[in-house]
Amino acid sequence: METQEKKFAGIRISAFSAIAIALVLVLVILGVCIYQKDPIFITCGSLIVFLMFIVLTKGLIIVEPNNVRVMVLFGRYKGTLADNGFFWVNPFLSKRKTTLRARNLDIEPIKVNDKMGNPIMIGAVLVWRIKDTYKVMFDIASGPTDFVQIQSDAALRQVAGMYAYDNNDNDKDAITLRSDSDEVSQRLEDELNSRIAIAGIEVIEARINYLAYASEIASVMLRRQQADAIIAAREKIVEGAVSMVQLALDKLQKDQIVELDEERKAAMVSNLLVVLCADEAAQPIVNAGTLHH
Repeated sequence: METQEKKFAGIRISAFSAIAIALVLVLVILGVCIYQKDPIFITCGSLIVFLMFIVLTKGLIIVEPNNVRVMVLFGRYKGTLADNGFFWVNPFLSKRKTTLRARNLDIEPIKVNDKMGNPIMIGAVLVWRIKDTYKVMFDIASGPTDFVQIQSDAALRQVAGMYAYDNNDNDKDAITLRSDSDEVSQRLEDELNSRIAIAGIEVIEARINYLAYASEIASVMLRRQQADAIIAAREKIVEGAVSMVQLALDKLQKDQIVELDEERKAAMVSNLLVVLCADEAAQPIVNAGTLHH
């Protein structure tokens, strides 16, 4: 998008030089008044000195690093002064100050629906700065902070509705708000930049800093997550138990410790799985009879 921002090319001199010139003129005027000793000269000289003081002070400006002054003369944009220092310019110019420094915005968590329709609470933090002083001054009615706040809220709602909170059982590889923070953050950053470009503002970084289910479904989703965790743990336990049973059978057969028929192998497997997969420690039972009784 084209910009109308331009560098200020009007009258600009060092403020120290302007003060020195003003002091010289004041001394000349006072000298003439004293030499003439005429009340009219003294009155006119005092009036001239007063007007010079007004003109001098109205034209003095200080431009700090990463700050600029947008110059407007009787409603017409004259350019942006970005050079740092102490200057004197046309006193009739309106010198609107703005900063180019990076700013933070913390978006409070808001309630939205994710892609699956689940109500969630989501918040974000972003870093932004002004890129085009003309647009930020003349293309938006509100201040840049209010504009970024409103557009950030809308962009966050838009992006949150594009993804599910978490993976479901049918699509383990899908991008989600919880598992793919870099992808979602990049999408949020792009969405924000497309919305606030009209105001001459750019987002440097955007990150989700708060993500949770809404209170009305939080307890249900917590039980679901707990169930998933229990199932995953059980699968791991069973997998380990089966490998241990296989190792025991292979070891007994290899070392020829005892010969077991298929029925006894099945019983041994059953007993070992019960011992290895049980939540509580097994109670040992000593067999005082034979192998089969």
